[in-house]
Amino acid sequence: MNVVDKIVTLEHKETVRLDSDRLNGLYRQLGEKNALDVLCRTVEELAVRLSNCERFWRQRDWAGLRKCARSIVAIAEQIGMMALACVANDVAQNVDAGDSVAAGATLSRLIRVGEKSLTVIWDQQDLSV
Repeated sequence: MNVVDKIVTLEHKETVRLDSDRLNGLYRQLGEKNALDVLCRTVEELAVRLSNCERFWRQRDWAGLRKCARSIVAIAEQIGMMALACVANDVAQNVDAGDSVAAGATLSRLIRVGEKSLTVIWDQQDLSV
């Protein structure tokens, strides 16, 4: 057996959780058109913040990363993206603990969960541009 036979490829699969009660409440409160407008803007804002978190990580801007991750928690909770909120909170906690390795690992997970969450909510709500 040669060394190449021992290589294992890890495949990351993330499960996302959406709180349908929060989404339904948003629709009841705002009406369909306004709720869709809010969701479109929110999805765009979360995408920008995920990108910003990655930039803060590359720049080693720990305060910026923490602040950005905490803002993702608040936004994600408002529209029922509970998995995204949980992982963003983990990033902020790792930054607070001064653990850059764990922060990097959880940031990678945040980006995976974020992309999956945004796709799921986009598809579920048929947020056509």
